[in-house]
Amino acid sequence: MTTAVPYVCQWATPELAADLIAGRATLADDANWARSGARDRAEYIAWANHVCGMACLKMVLSHRDGDAPPVLELARRSLPYGAYVHEGENIKGLIYAPFVDYVREQFALDAEVRVGLDAEALPQLLAQRRYFMASVHPGIRQPDQTPPQRGGHLVLVTAVEAENVTFHNPSGDSQATRQQVTLPLSRFGRFFAGRGIAIT
Repeated sequence: MTTAVPYVCQWATPELAADLIAGRATLADDANWARSGARDRAEYIAWANHVCGMACLKMVLSHRDGDAPPVLELARRSLPYGAYVHEGENIKGLIYAPFVDYVREQFALDAEVRVGLDAEALPQLLAQRRYFMASVHPGIRQPDQTPPQRGGHLVLVTAVEAENVTFHNPSGDSQATRQQVTLPLSRFGRFFAGRGIAIT
């Protein structure tokens, strides 16, 4: 096992993130879409904004195994378990309990859904578990802002030490907001919905 958890972006071209978020680019502009594991550009466009959880899973698997399937392949393989639900043109997910079944059966990961947490509970949780996929507001890439609500996006918490939480953000819009982001627990808590998936 490597020491550092590899970073995975939910978009095929991490450098496009800022433009995608700001609306200066669209997923159709991502020339590297095939890296995602999508079968075609249309599949990439349909899915890429919904796979923060699969990007987190790829980080975990890459850290454990040294390699992992592409993000969109992971998403497709989760569908029989109900980790995502198609409602017309909409994709609903990640749905936690089916995801836990998926990673247990497909990848022998010990995972559990955790709810009702506050940020102050994270040090104890990370002392027991290696990773935590935390539900946060996507605005966490601007940690000085106050989000309109909590949750809606998943980041991979890799460490909690001395009142600080360190995580990888699959939708970070710069190097500083993507990898090894460290925030005080109190600031992280403003974005944290109190739920997620703990993984060993």
